[in-house]
Amino acid sequence: MPRIARGAIPSPNIWNTPQVYEVENRAVDPERAADAAMRAVRSWEGATVLDIGCGTGYHLPGLAAAAARVIGVEPHGDLAALARRRCAALANVDVHTAVAQDLPLPDASVDVAMARWAYFFGPGCEPGLRELSRVLRRGGTAFVIDLDATRGAFGRWFSRTVPAYSAREVEAFWDRHGWQRRPLDLRMAFERRADLEAVLRIEFAPQVAEQAIAETPGLELDYPNVLRWRHY
Repeated sequence: MPRIARGAIPSPNIWNTPQVYEVENRAVDPERAADAAMRAVRSWEGATVLDIGCGTGYHLPGLAAAAARVIGVEPHGDLAALARRRCAALANVDVHTAVAQDLPLPDASVDVAMARWAYFFGPGCEPGLRELSRVLRRGGTAFVIDLDATRGAFGRWFSRTVPAYSAREVEAFWDRHGWQRRPLDLRMAFERRADLEAVLRIEFAPQVAEQAIAETPGLELDYPNVLRWRHY
């Protein structure tokens, strides 16, 4: 059994099917629009960067190419091990098995923190936000990239899969905590139809996934997101 950090909230897509999630990572945002949007707010050139919920470490090498130091945090021990293996040749990358609400880092030690698709549900994330306040240096910036459940077919499929999700409550949560936002019009682009269908099946409830497959011709689909950030 993998070691799961205490307090972790399961992430069924990547926890159960990391190979398919790897395919999804390769398909998402081929233009790197999300990175460009974050860099326009705060560059991480020469910075210490924290990737919360780093999974198998897909984004860590790209971050390490510009940052002075990169720290990945992942609550699933097997995924964290894969991230370490992926970055074994990168001297400026460290990976920890830990949760967002209990980061194994000193106070004021991070310049840029980011969580991609690891913070869908705003209310209840207060302990993680308190940890961000602790580990970020003055002048640091935190980013969160989320699916935008209010837009497009992807948002509709997500809302059907997670009917308890309230986009209004999530927006109110981030507003209360002083975060800014901008929409991101991302897309997924696949090389094979079977990969697109596999990704939809790990993201949505079975009946919803089959409907999504039927509604999606070809090899691409829109992926509406929102970028949130706060300066500390």
